[in-house]
Order: sequence, then C-alpha cells, then structure tokens
Amino acid sequence: MNRRSRISEPWRSDFRRFWSAEATSLTGEQIREFAVPLLAITVLGASAADLGVIGLVQWLPFLLLALPLGVIADRSRRRRLIILSQWSRAVLMLTVVVAAVLGGLTLPLLIALVAALGGFAVLYEVCYQSVVPSLVPQPALQGANARLQATASAAEIGGPGIAGVLAQAFGAPAALVATTIGYVVSGSAVASIRTPEPSPETLSDSESRRGRRPGAEFVGELRDGIRHVVHDRYLLANVGFSALYNPFAQWIVVLFTLHCIRVLGLDAGQIGLVFSLGAAGALAAAAMTPTLTRRFRAGRVLLCCAAVECGVLMVIPLVDASWGTPAIIAVLAGVWALNGAGTGVSSVLLVTIRQLRTPSWLLGRVNASMRTVTYGSISIGALAGGLAGEWLGTRAGIALGAGLCLVTVAWVALSPLARIRSVDELAVV
Repeated sequence: MNRRSRISEPWRSDFRRFWSAEATSLTGEQIREFAVPLLAITVLGASAADLGVIGLVQWLPFLLLALPLGVIADRSRRRRLIILSQWSRAVLMLTVVVAAVLGGLTLPLLIALVAALGGFAVLYEVCYQSVVPSLVPQPALQGANARLQATASAAEIGGPGIAGVLAQAFGAPAALVATTIGYVVSGSAVASIRTPEPSPETLSDSESRRGRRPGAEFVGELRDGIRHVVHDRYLLANVGFSALYNPFAQWIVVLFTLHCIRVLGLDAGQIGLVFSLGAAGALAAAAMTPTLTRRFRAGRVLLCCAAVECGVLMVIPLVDASWGTPAIIAVLAGVWALNGAGTGVSSVLLVTIRQLRTPSWLLGRVNASMRTVTYGSISIGALAGGLAGEWLGTRAGIALGAGLCLVTVAWVALSPLARIRSVDELAVV
C-alpha cells in the first residue's frame, strides 16, 4: 500500500464515521447555543445578569472537572466515554424540552440542567481531540483537523439558521429537540467505529525506565499534563491565545442575542440568519488552512487571525437600529464572517500544534490541562459580560468586551507562535 492510500484510508472508513459524529454533535450544539439563551429571554424573561449566570454554569465545569477527567480519559477507552457523554446530554436536553412544554421550566431548573450539560461537555471535549491521532497518521493530522474545523464552521452556518426557523415557527423548545437528536446520532456514529481502540497507557517507556510505577497515583498523573504544558513554550503560548480570546468573545456572545432583540429589533429568525451567514467565513477559511500555511509562515497566519477575529468585534456596538433591518443583518453577518474566518484558521493551527507537541499517551491530560484554562476562563467572561450588560447596557457592555479582546493580538505578537515557520517542524512525537 502506498503512502497516499495509507493517509487517505481513514477518510473513507472510521475517520468518516468520527467526522460524521462530530458534525451531528456540533450542529446540535450550535442549535443549543442559540436556543437556550433565546428560551431564557422569551419564555423566562431573563435579564443580562441571568444570561451571564447561565453562561457561567455552562463553562464552569471546565474549570472544575477538566483536569481529573483528563486523567480518567487517559486511563480509559476514550470512545466509550464519548458515547456516554453524548447519550447523557441527550437525556438532559430532553428534560429541558419536556419541562418547557409542560410549563414546569424555571430559571433555577434551567441553570441546573445547563450545569449538568456542561459537565458532560467537559468529558466529550477532553476525549474527542485525543481520539483523532489514533485514527489519522501524523502527516495527515493538519488536514484532518482542517476537515473537523470546517465541519464545525458548517455547523455554525446551519445550526443557528435551523434554530432560528424552528424557534420562530414552533418556539424555542422545538429547536432543542434537534439538539437531542444530534447527541443521539453522534453517540451512535462513534459506537459504529470498527478499528479497535488502543489500550489505555498511563506511562511512556521513558517514564518507566526512570522507575515510575505503571500504577502512578492519580494526582501524579494529573501533574504530568500540567507539567508538559508549562514546560513547552509553544503549548504555553497556545494556552495564552485561547485563554485571552475565549472569555472576551463569550462576554460579547452572552450579550449579543439580548442586544439584537431588545435594542436592534431583530427576531429569532433574523438573528439565526446573521449567525448562519457569518459562519460561512469560518467554513471557507478552515478549508483553506493547509494552503495558507504552505504559502505563508504559520506564525504570520496566526497573528493575522488574531488581529481579524478580535478587531472586527469592535464594529458590533456601532450598529444602530436606525439603519434598517437589511443593513443591520448585512453588517452583523459580515462581522461574524470575518471573526469566523480568523477563528477557523487559528483553531486548526492551535489544535495541530497541541497534537504534534504531545505524545498520545499524555494527550488526554494535556487537552484537559489546556481546557481547564482556555474553557474555564469562558465562565468568567460569561459572568463578567452579563454583569457589564446589566450595569452599562448591552451596547456599552459589548464595546468594553471587544476592546479588552484586543489584548489577544499583543499576546500572539510577543509569543513564540508568531515566529513559527511551519507547524510540521514542531513535531516531537
């Protein structure tokens, strides 16, 4: 079998199953991201502060659970954990739908269910990116990640649009039924993967030679992931990029739907259209990542991505209701298209760097260590954004979050990321 066929084989079989699982899961997630705040606003009368609390409990589990679940992921069959996560989230989401339809949904109940969904989301996140290297040969990792990111962008295009149409026609709970179905289908697709999963490994050969016991204590294994990130300057810079961008982006997202409904006068369908049109930029950009990094230095591409995805957010608070609905939709869609293009490319590169700098037996703990910071910080940004919107109003709150997001650009410019020629040169495994 030649090299090309070895690399392309996963696309035709098990990687395609994994890819489809990710596609259905992410589409459901995008519908949920849109429909839950909409449900809180339109059915429960949520304020900006309430939306901040919902965002806090959604992302707080990453701060509290990612590290221990990362150790568990490296000790376990990761695909089984993914299936458990997806089917558990389906049950929880169905509970939200039933409670809303029967009139029993309250803000405290919604917050509790969102927190539980967040816990299973942590389990999914620390496992799914750790599975990719076991299905894809190293030379094809960047291409595989580009496909997954393109799928994520496609979900961002379709998800909000589907949610907006369903919510406009049947109410927000109807949109969440689609999320429930997405979780069920995703878990089933992962269960259909035929390639046997490698046995979980706790220690590398080099660690064994240094005398560490294969049954190393839980805390010691947890520290391995943290130590690997802290001692690798590229991974540390990687963490900083996401830990600065993510909370301020979520700050803006928490306020955006409320701002569109109460200040700009858009309805659910129109807001869904804005997100869907905007996500097209991310889809196109993610697919172009390998081409961009062949033509330009990867570091320059990352720096440009940071500048675009952060800078364009400054336009949102300038949009005014007096412009008229078509102009508002066009400008906001353009903002999210440029933002999505930046995040689409940077996400592919950052994930590939993480996988190339980390041995497979440690990948779950490294993913968890990084997720603790990069996703855990989102909970802080969500709460801060909600409070800023409550105190300053949504327009001023969005402007403040967008201004703070520009710190990300300075971080990338001063970090080792800006000086990378090619991500393939960073491989240590």
